[in-house]
Amino acid sequence: MARMYSRKKGNSGSTKPSAPQAPSWVKYSAKEIELLVVKYAKEGKTASQIGLFLRDEYGIPSVKVMTGKTISAILGEKEMTKKLPDDLTALLKKVLSIQEHLEANHKDQPAVRGLTLTESKILRLVKYYKKTGRVSKDWNYNPKQIKMNIE
Repeated sequence: MARMYSRKKGNSGSTKPSAPQAPSWVKYSAKEIELLVVKYAKEGKTASQIGLFLRDEYGIPSVKVMTGKTISAILGEKEMTKKLPDDLTALLKKVLSIQEHLEANHKDQPAVRGLTLTESKILRLVKYYKKTGRVSKDWNYNPKQIKMNIE
């Protein structure tokens, strides 16, 4: 996929198999995997962190192939989803760190551009999430109250 602001074409990535099958070496059942997902969600891990942990510690290559559901869907069934999606929260944290950097280095123009690009990415993502119902219709991005959104 092409990059939006750099006039570059981007990197090609590997593709997943066309007909995914549960690997034979995984010794966990779908119920056990769901229990592991819930356990790590209670510890405060995000969906992406849970996926990485299951891959690295338990050898589960894909939760979706093993259970038929994504990690987010499992957390949604158990009503353990957070108010804001993980990718939006990560972008908000990034904006917060750029703002803190700019308070100390107010003449850093590349950081100002990075802040602008990150904020535009947030606005596009919020627009999508409002359409799909992941974020409430009255939620708005406010750069001055960003700390309240993260906590």
